[in-house]
Amino acid sequence: MIPVTCFAGKTVAVFGLGGSGLASCHALKAGGAEVIASDDGVDRLAEAARAGFVTADLRTVSWSNFAALVLTPGAPLTHPAPHWTVLAAQQAGVEVIGDIELFCRERRRHAPDAPFVAITGTNGKSTTTALIAHLMRVAGYDTQMGGNIGTAILSLEPPRDGRVHVIEMSSYQIDLAPSLDPSVGILLNISEDHIDRHGTLEHYAEVKERLVAGVQKHGTAIVSVDDDWSRNTADRIAQAGQRVVRVSVKSVLADGIYVEREIIWRAANGVRNEIARIGGIGSLRGLHNAQNAACASGCALALGLSTETLQNGLRSFPGLAHRMEQVGRRDDVLFVNDSKGTNADAAAHALSSFADIFWIAGGKPKLGGITSLTEYFPRIRKAYLIGEAAEEFALTLDGSVPHEISKTLEVAVANAARDAEASRLSDAVVLLSPACASFDQYRNFEIRGERFRELVNALPGIMPVV
Repeated sequence: MIPVTCFAGKTVAVFGLGGSGLASCHALKAGGAEVIASDDGVDRLAEAARAGFVTADLRTVSWSNFAALVLTPGAPLTHPAPHWTVLAAQQAGVEVIGDIELFCRERRRHAPDAPFVAITGTNGKSTTTALIAHLMRVAGYDTQMGGNIGTAILSLEPPRDGRVHVIEMSSYQIDLAPSLDPSVGILLNISEDHIDRHGTLEHYAEVKERLVAGVQKHGTAIVSVDDDWSRNTADRIAQAGQRVVRVSVKSVLADGIYVEREIIWRAANGVRNEIARIGGIGSLRGLHNAQNAACASGCALALGLSTETLQNGLRSFPGLAHRMEQVGRRDDVLFVNDSKGTNADAAAHALSSFADIFWIAGGKPKLGGITSLTEYFPRIRKAYLIGEAAEEFALTLDGSVPHEISKTLEVAVANAARDAEASRLSDAVVLLSPACASFDQYRNFEIRGERFRELVNALPGIMPVV
């Protein structure tokens, strides 16, 4: 835990008592603050009370003694309308911040030079965060990973020399961290997302930009420039005097890091040098993962890792569970769990990464279905459709892709394994990338992915992927 000492002797309101909220309560109390904990949920209030915190309905208390409101990222700060606690805080002149801001203030107080890597982007945040943490561990660093990827930042060990914090951040978290100042900030990409919480794509992009614009003096901003929003961000912060490393997987750069033919290159002053190879690394397959790997490589070099250590770390990266996860192989058939592919855009990344696919898809459908995936249909040898979306997907695939309505994952795995083996294709892939939510048959995508892994491992002759 990271004790938050910057509010010692003061009273702080904490609204939203999920994982990060309760961690904030403990960290503030450990640092000497008085905490008033609040939540709209009765169960969470009871949990906080059992943990020894004073709880209250913030509608019924005076805000005059509060030094700050620590707000859950789940509550809107601006759009579609500020949360009622935000309005109350503003009326009382109380600052509204989140747990990332508390971390930043403690780091500046106690270990301002401790490595702090912050990662954001519309897509790829979790993989890039996990990859950077893996690279730093391979290099021998005491590495703390958290934030949006799972572990609340204040539940990690405190910043200190030789310890690196690798933190995934959503736009909601950035919005609540006005003094965010990582030593390395990474912006992967920007596409339309969370407009309900930011009002416009322009505002969403502006929030994302704050992470790399706030990089501390002598730090490094790493920006992938393959979309217009991110490219403009790189130009603006470079003009402001920030050190920027541009990254591309679509273009050769004269100055920056780029990927060409599965080789990561660094170019400067008209000279390019190979820094790593990602060909044949199954956990980094596909153009989207090339972007993740290139940005992570830029971060590793900025933190002083050698190219040899970088290459070893890339090769040994196991990937994230349920995201293009290679769960087994039987002869020439590879089994891949991409249960996190809960919409068509996410499934497109997986479908673009393989050539001979026996595709398991379906579940609780989302708007638009799989009509946007037609360019990948030639890669699909057969589809196995499950859940509520099966009939709808069958209509979309009719005349283009052989398919069957398997109904359940159990039937789909058995039939796809049988057909993939019978195909005699040298690179056949049984791919679970549902393009749907899991909620019709499973409580979440993790449980669906675990079930896929169990079914695959129960097949005779399955071997681990090495």
